[in-house]
Amino acid sequence: MLKFRSIALMAGVALLGSACGGPEASETQAPAMSWEEFRANAYQDAEGKFIIDGDLAFDSQEELKAFFDENVAAETGSAQGGLAVYYLSGADVKWSTTQRQNLTYCVSSSSFGSRYSTVVSAMNSATAAWEATAGINFIHSSSYDSNCTASQTGVLFDVRQTSVTSYLARAFFPNSSRSGRNILISTSAFGNISPWTLTGILRHELGHTLGFRHEHTRSTASGCYEDANWRALTSYDRSSVMHYPQCNGTQTGDLVLTSLDKSGARALYP
Repeated sequence: MLKFRSIALMAGVALLGSACGGPEASETQAPAMSWEEFRANAYQDAEGKFIIDGDLAFDSQEELKAFFDENVAAETGSAQGGLAVYYLSGADVKWSTTQRQNLTYCVSSSSFGSRYSTVVSAMNSATAAWEATAGINFIHSSSYDSNCTASQTGVLFDVRQTSVTSYLARAFFPNSSRSGRNILISTSAFGNISPWTLTGILRHELGHTLGFRHEHTRSTASGCYEDANWRALTSYDRSSVMHYPQCNGTQTGDLVLTSLDKSGARALYP
């Protein structure tokens, strides 16, 4: 989490900043961060969620502290080696063989209003990109769209709009509780975010929902190092859909799945 401040607090620019220089990878040890520093740099949004690394949410300070204890307090900080899965306590954080074929979600018609159809279309395109390469199946359960909230148990996760502009969108990992399984899309994501598109942003966020980490956390030289709790599925990929362009990335167009992203997704979800 060496460059935690530069991502988590700059929010909307999480996908809009300029690239950092430096070599592709480094074995440099990341400096230790105290809980107080970590907590001070976490952003708390309007729903009370604690946001870190630009687009990852935790329901409470207790969950944030648990993440800190497991992922940051004992951090070694060395880079390994493009897709990396969240790896915690000796196991991949991913969906079960059964659940991965039934990744249901709703899209809030009330929160998006006139933007509802735009979001439905973008979600369809973004989910299709992952489905085309991995053994997963996202299902839009539209019957719940009129009551699409964080407490809607008829779906695995909800997609809603937020007026928070500190990020374009934020997501969750497979081990999140139901109340934390949301993809929130900021009103700022409907403005001029060229060369990225809403579909591209959602391809990135859906990667998190499948368990994939930010690719740039694999290199302390990226300028956006987070932690070392991940397992490499492929070699390091600076063009990955999961790599922030401004973190020494090479993706100059929309956020799309690269050949390495596809290989990694198939490796995790055959």
